Amino acid sequence: MSTNAVIEGLGFHHAALQTTDYEGTKRFYTEVLGCRLAREWGSGDRRLCLLDLGDGGCIEVIGAAEAPTEPVQQFPMIHLALRVADVDAAIARVRAAGRTVTLEPRDADLGGKSVRIAFFLGPCGELLEFFQE
Repeated sequence: MSTNAVIEGLGFHHAALQTTDYEGTKRFYTEVLGCRLAREWGSGDRRLCLLDLGDGGCIEVIGAAEAPTEPVQQFPMIHLALRVADVDAAIARVRAAGRTVTLEPRDADLGGKSVRIAFFLGPCGELLEFFQE
């Protein structure tokens, strides 16, 4: 339930990523991260699905026939942060699945709030963060 007083119902729904390995990407998010397949549609090279993270927020996976020929900038989107109860256990799981860890688990201070974070690369090269409050 949104508490936004300006735009009624405003909240996070999904982040989308495009991949040339639709099945592999879907498998990573469901089998390694434990997302639930909420909905799937499309056919051929243009298959799509919504994968529920467990709290109603989703990752949308969009199948693409081929990757862009020009490099894609990470600006303005830099990474996607996923809330977890145990960063160390979560990063061990993705490491065991063969993912590259780009920042080992560490404590960070966010303006007086202590958190634990770690970063890794998803199956499409997307930069993902595990975030523990």
